[in-house]
Amino acid sequence: MVHRPRSGFTLVELLMVVAIIGLAAGAVVLAVPDTRPPVGDEAERFAARLVRAREEALLTNRAVAVEATAEGYAFSSFDGVQWSPLTDGPFGDELWAEDTAARPEGQPQGEPLRVVFDPTGAAEPATLALSRKSRVVTVVVDAAGEVRVHG
Repeated sequence: MVHRPRSGFTLVELLMVVAIIGLAAGAVVLAVPDTRPPVGDEAERFAARLVRAREEALLTNRAVAVEATAEGYAFSSFDGVQWSPLTDGPFGDELWAEDTAARPEGQPQGEPLRVVFDPTGAAEPATLALSRKSRVVTVVVDAAGEVRVHG
């Protein structure tokens, strides 16, 4: 009986190749940076826009409101009769980054946070907690309209 040499790969060889490809793919996934900005950067950007809304209220001598929901935030101004959306410059509607949870402190669940800067720059105190995974950063507006980021 004549033995012909077998062509092809053994099951062990194929499993080793699959394991090596899996390890290489895992290394690539771990090496790719997260494209979302850190939640602290998002809180700083929101705080900067709050400061700009306060400045708008002072400069135009009219109330400016910021409404933050679980999805994002938007700006509006009061002309003495009605509230109108602000869309110029830095006041466009903005969405939170993916997986960012925004929770107003001291508000009922699901209620948006509304901060109104009056023409003198003062506001009702408010706190918004932004979180992603285990990182939590809070943005605080005090009665004088000053904005601070904690965390």
